[in-house]
Amino acid sequence: MATNKLRGLYAITPDRADGARLLADVEAALAGGCRLVQYRDKLSTMPEQVARAQALRELTRRFAATLLINDDLALAALVQADGVHLGKDDGNLVVARAILGPDKILGASCYADFSAAEAASRAGADYVAFGAVYPSPTKPQAANATTDLFVRAKAELPAATCAIGGITLDNAPPLIVAGADLLAVITDLFSAPDITARAAAYQRLFEEAHS
Repeated sequence: MATNKLRGLYAITPDRADGARLLADVEAALAGGCRLVQYRDKLSTMPEQVARAQALRELTRRFAATLLINDDLALAALVQADGVHLGKDDGNLVVARAILGPDKILGASCYADFSAAEAASRAGADYVAFGAVYPSPTKPQAANATTDLFVRAKAELPAATCAIGGITLDNAPPLIVAGADLLAVITDLFSAPDITARAAAYQRLFEEAHS
């Protein structure tokens, strides 16, 4: 499993009607040092999703960055993505790991449920995502995931940990201190006036924590 790539800012694509703007925004995040991108798209048609995923694959390769696809093993395989992220209703993790093979990345949403994280780790997940850690504009009804989940996961699970939901530069540091390896961010990154500078600021949080 590829856990060595799993630390830092985890950029999750926002819903964008304008595909060119989406690519420009992701390129700006990559220019700021982000090296992990998830293509998440709840609005586009399937042909649009294929075209956007292919373009993101080319873009992330230019930056030596990792591309994951949200909820879609077939699309991930089609564009030769580096892995997938699955929610609780998006497929069996054991089956997904078998399809992906040992070298691709498998991520799993575990919400605020540590037992789900244990099961995901046993199934071969490279990282487990807890959230919403803060009130989220993307998923306002999400259950609250507390920092003790990261502390416990760091002590008990081999999988990396990902925090998601309502994360900003100001509220992110306690999550890293608690053990979050990844900060999954949509709004605070892609709504920033300078996406490149915001991505770089997130990466600095991890550098400062490491030092």
